[in-house]
Amino acid sequence: MGTAERRAREKDELRRRILEAATALFLEQGYESVSMRKIADRIEYAPSTIYLYFKDKVELVSSICFETFSELDRRLESIISLGLPPLETLRRSLIDYIYFGLEHPSHYTFVFCTPPSVFKDMGPEQHGDVNGMAMATFDRMRVGIKACMEDGSIREDDVETTAQSAWLFVHGVTTGLVIDCGFPFVDRTMLIESSVDRLIRGLN
Repeated sequence: MGTAERRAREKDELRRRILEAATALFLEQGYESVSMRKIADRIEYAPSTIYLYFKDKVELVSSICFETFSELDRRLESIISLGLPPLETLRRSLIDYIYFGLEHPSHYTFVFCTPPSVFKDMGPEQHGDVNGMAMATFDRMRVGIKACMEDGSIREDDVETTAQSAWLFVHGVTTGLVIDCGFPFVDRTMLIESSVDRLIRGLN
């Protein structure tokens, strides 16, 4: 590995550490209570280092949201690219959505469970950019639901209502598993697949 490549990798790693530390602190202490200094202290760097990567907390929040939606979208796209029948594509996408949340619990909780009003410092343009990416990811569910209706895999109904209902269902499952409430859940894999299968049967 050359010097330039090593430095680029080190920069990417530090950026990732900053985002992870910020996400954890936002959840632990609340967005308003977290300063750039606290984030720097968490990763044991000087505050000036944080500012080399992010100009303020608003940019940090935007980056957390963008990277979370980008990764989720990439995973859903990889399933779509397999060219499976619409119903199997939908099933796998819903299951992988839940696993995505379980693999990235802090990011999922922060991005999907924090009221937008918390980020009042974020300007209209940034709100629009983040919301646009969120809706683009959600559109994959809309398209998948519509394809299943068109080929008769699920009954015809209002696409938007059905897609939103399906998202609320998997969001509830994901949140319930991400937040450790001490409930004695059965085997996680069986529970996730059974939940999604029950949802799909309900759409028939």
